[in-house]
Amino acid sequence: MPRFSKIDESNIGDHYYLESSDQCLFLYEYTAGKTYAYSQTNNLISNLKKKPSQAIRPGYHYKRQAIIQCSTDLRDALNPDWLANATLVPVPGSKAVGDPDFDDRIERICRGLGQNVDVRRLIIQNASTQASHEAGDGPRRTIEELVGLYQVDETQAHPRPEVIGIVDDVLTTGTHFRAVQQVLNERFPGVICIGLFIARCVHTSPFEDFED
Repeated sequence: MPRFSKIDESNIGDHYYLESSDQCLFLYEYTAGKTYAYSQTNNLISNLKKKPSQAIRPGYHYKRQAIIQCSTDLRDALNPDWLANATLVPVPGSKAVGDPDFDDRIERICRGLGQNVDVRRLIIQNASTQASHEAGDGPRRTIEELVGLYQVDETQAHPRPEVIGIVDDVLTTGTHFRAVQQVLNERFPGVICIGLFIARCVHTSPFEDFED
């Protein structure tokens, strides 16, 4: 059965924008710079991130399987008593609603946890941007830039959440989590937000391929 690991002093340095007060949990480790064949987690994340505009391509059906697996793994790892009182908020993808590549994979993962789970698309991204994992070595958006792109869907804001789980597939620098958390904290002051991730991103040694 999958179990969560915690972001703490031993690994928080891998996620530049996180602060020691942030509460973040993850299931697996995704290795940056490696292909889907490197590990089961890399394969899982690769399938999750298949673009909706590529739906006619061979292998796209693996995306649905990956979503189901992530739902199952999250449900098995979460405390059911906590889940019964929590509101799950998906981190928006890089594309706005209406874009051919708008991707609701995180929301679908959350809804796969069960019919009685409180899932709300509370945070909406109001403009399409380049996906962070496609930026390469180029500059990535800052927390402030992301906050400017996010808005609260007030139709989803009631009743007031008791505790919020901010759900995303991969924790990299922490910018998206911090931006979503900031917007939610401003709208729901005092409500605890916890990050729930399928995987955190790790980097291998540049000499790995030469080591025994």
